[in-house]
This record gives sequence, C-alpha cells and structure tokens, in this order.
Amino acid sequence: MSPASPPSPAGRPPLRIVLADDERMVRTALRVILEAEPDLEVVGEAASGAEAVPLVRSLAPDVVLMDVRMPEIDGIRATEQILATMAEPPRIVVVTTFENDAYVYDALRAGAAGFLLKRTDPDELIGAVRLVARGDSLLFPAAVRALAVARTAGGPAPAAPAWAARLTDREADVLRLMATGLSNHELSERLGVGPQTVKTHVAAVLAKTGSRDRTQAVIAAYEGGFLMKKS
Repeated sequence: MSPASPPSPAGRPPLRIVLADDERMVRTALRVILEAEPDLEVVGEAASGAEAVPLVRSLAPDVVLMDVRMPEIDGIRATEQILATMAEPPRIVVVTTFENDAYVYDALRAGAAGFLLKRTDPDELIGAVRLVARGDSLLFPAAVRALAVARTAGGPAPAAPAWAARLTDREADVLRLMATGLSNHELSERLGVGPQTVKTHVAAVLAKTGSRDRTQAVIAAYEGGFLMKKS
C-alpha cells in the first residue's frame, strides 16, 4: 500500500508532529522535509525515549516519529508509556534502519500505527504522516509477515486463536484483506459494499481480536496462525 495521500484541506490546522531520535542530523533532516509542507508542523524534538514521553504528553501532537533504538528508554517502552498514559494519544510511527528488526515488531505489538525505514524517500514519509493522522495504519504486508514469522520460528505451531471462531465469514475475509494493506476505500471496492459497511466490519474485527488498530489485528492473525494457513 502506498502511503501517499493528498494534503489536508485548506483552512485546516497543520498536523502537529514530534520527532524522537537520538541523532540530531536525522531530526534536522526530518524537520526540513516535513516543514516544507504547509499542512505539517514539527512542534517538538526529543533525543531519547525518556525525553519523548513527557514532551509528547505536554504537546499532545497528532503524530510522533519514534526512533526504535534510543538511549535510556527505547522507542518500544516510550510507545508503551505514551499509549498507556494519554487519554487521546497521538499516532506513533516507529522508525528503523532494518526491516527485520525485532524491535519494530515489539513496537507494533505495543500499539504503534506502523513503521518506516530511515531510507524512506521524502514523498513516502510525508504521505505516511498524513495517512496515520487520519486514522489508518501504515502496513507493509510483506515486512509485517516476515517479522511475525521470524518471531514465531522454531516454536510449535500456534493453536487456533479463540477469536477466530467468533469471526463471521465476511469478517474473516476483511481481516485477510487488511493483511494485504488495503485501505477502507480499497476494501469497499474489493468487497462491493459501502464505506460504512466496511467500517462496521473493521470495527468488529478489531473488537473480536482485541486489537487497538489494524496493525495489531494483522499481527494477532499472524501470531495465531490464522493467516499462515492461507499462505
């Protein structure tokens, strides 16, 4: 799924972003890219997870770009603390150097909306921020699957998750399509149903899998072997 999306409508306040990365040059590069867009505003920077948590709580941004590996408190713990202590937490995108980083998988399980590679080009970065800000998850299906497989390799085959039996056939189809990275609009077109019906199905999938968002639902499906059977 491409994260590209159109800018926010004129007149809407810019999306407020916090950058958390222990490398000043990385933060500076991200700020330059993001603030070149009229609908994006970097409102704060942190050099560690320990700095990021109170900063995010005080600024209440829309989106946080969170480096996975940082001193004192890494991006995973910072993500957990932010999501656990804010009534309306921001959307958090973890940033990493490698696709096969186990830290990324843990951050996604903790509730991050998705992840980006540090080599992501500027257009994809900008599109990703807009995408998660409107409530979608930033799914890279092949990478999420690879991370899930790596984390479960070598162990016994997972037992079928209890929630699988509670899914209707249509909800099961929706979950499988979510795992391919389709947006709600794309799900609507693929299934031949209206957008509101898709939202209802997605909400049911999240509730039955006990997931905060689409990314967690897909991870739960891989971990429980629900999607592996269809591969």
